[in-house]
Amino acid sequence: MTVLSVDAVGFCAHYSEVGDWAFDFALALSRRWSAPLKVFHFLSDPYNPDDHTAEELSKRERGTLAVQRERELRLYYDERAGDYLEVGFRLCEDPEWTELHRCLLIREFQVLVLGYVTPAATFAGRPIEDFAAALVAPVVLVGPTNRHELHVNPQAALLSDKLVVPPDRSTLIKQRSAVPHRV
Repeated sequence: MTVLSVDAVGFCAHYSEVGDWAFDFALALSRRWSAPLKVFHFLSDPYNPDDHTAEELSKRERGTLAVQRERELRLYYDERAGDYLEVGFRLCEDPEWTELHRCLLIREFQVLVLGYVTPAATFAGRPIEDFAAALVAPVVLVGPTNRHELHVNPQAALLSDKLVVPPDRSTLIKQRSAVPHRV
């Protein structure tokens, strides 16, 4: 049987209470495994299908925005990480689906944690449950009503003991629709 080696945990930033719960969960996993936590942030909000910020800016404007967003990202999450120094930040300009798959291929993370901000949340232009179910890596969604509400894709369900996600306290995510992802 193949056992997953967790060399890094991925987390997609979301500045909200639910995003903070997800960050805390991802940080706890990183601490448990003594693994780096990789915080991803996108110029266009992956939770908002109507945000096309990155596409609408000139190259110079994108550069200015990227510097500003990276500074905000580091200030916000450095404080939340406290004394844990193994936190890396990546500001991504490519679409979420493309970027996260690229990061998986080069093993930047083995488990992805996302905030499940509302029951109707979208991520990368599709329902968040469909995104999580379609991703080949284990995915844990945290929320939407409390920090102990966990939703796992089939890959994460197989690793529930390693992810400290008790099967009786988590919900299995199943792909609901055939909504294509945006590229």
